[in-house]
Amino acid sequence: MTGIEQTRQRAILDPRTAAERFRLDHEPAPADLTPFVDGYWILHWDLTEPHRQQVLTHPVVHLTFTTGGQAQITGIVSDTFTREISGTGRALGLRFRPGGFRPFLTAPVSTLTDRVLDIEEIFGPEARAAADAIITEPRVPTALHLAAALLRDFRPAPDPAIDNVARLVETISSDPAVLRVSQLAAIAHMSVRQLQRLFAEYVGIGPKWVIRRARMQEAAARAATEPQDWSALAAELGTPIKRTSPATSPHA
Repeated sequence: MTGIEQTRQRAILDPRTAAERFRLDHEPAPADLTPFVDGYWILHWDLTEPHRQQVLTHPVVHLTFTTGGQAQITGIVSDTFTREISGTGRALGLRFRPGGFRPFLTAPVSTLTDRVLDIEEIFGPEARAAADAIITEPRVPTALHLAAALLRDFRPAPDPAIDNVARLVETISSDPAVLRVSQLAAIAHMSVRQLQRLFAEYVGIGPKWVIRRARMQEAAARAATEPQDWSALAAELGTPIKRTSPATSPHA
C-alpha cells in the first residue's frame, strides 16, 4: 500500500465494518489533470438496510456524482463527516489535490469550507448535462472519461503555488513530529501569518486544523488495529483525542 493509499484509509472510521457494507475503489487521475486532481474514488453499495459511515475528512475538495442525480462540490468539512447510503447505488468522485481546486474559483478555497454546492454553482448550467451523463453511465471507465472531459473544459492554467501547498500538506501527513504551526512555517520558510494566508487561499482551512486532523487520523488508524492507551497517544500526537463511543458509532 502506497503512502497516499494509507492516508486515504485513515479517513474511514471502523474500516472493517465499512468493508462489509460497501466497496471503495481508487483510480489515478489522467496525467494532464494531475496538477489539479489527486485521483478518482468510486463507491459501490448494495444494501438491505441503510448504513451510516463516519469519516475524518482530508483537507481537500471533492467533486462527486451520485446515483439519484446529485452532482456536487464539497469543500473541506471541519468536523467529522457522516454519510448515509441505502439501497443500491454508486458515487464517483474526483479528489482534488490540496490547493488544486483554487484555480477553478474566483475566491479563496476557504469560501467553500463546510459547504456543499451543486455543480452548476461553480461550473455553470452547461455542466448539468455532462453530470447527468456521468451519473447514468453504467460503465465506470467511461464515466471516469466523461468526468475528466468535463474538467478539461474548465481547466485553467497550472498554478505553481499548488505544488508548494501540496508538499506542505504531505509533510504534515507524513511527519508525526510536526505538531505546531510554527514548525511548519519554518519548513516553508514563511512567517506564521504568511502560512495561514496561504492555507486559507489554497487549502481552505488553517494549518493548525490540518495538523490536528492528520494526528487524529493517525490515532484512528492505530485504534483500528489494536487497543490504545488514549492518554499516552494524545500526548504523543499533541492533540486531544476523543474515543468513539457506541452512541456515535460510524455504522447503523
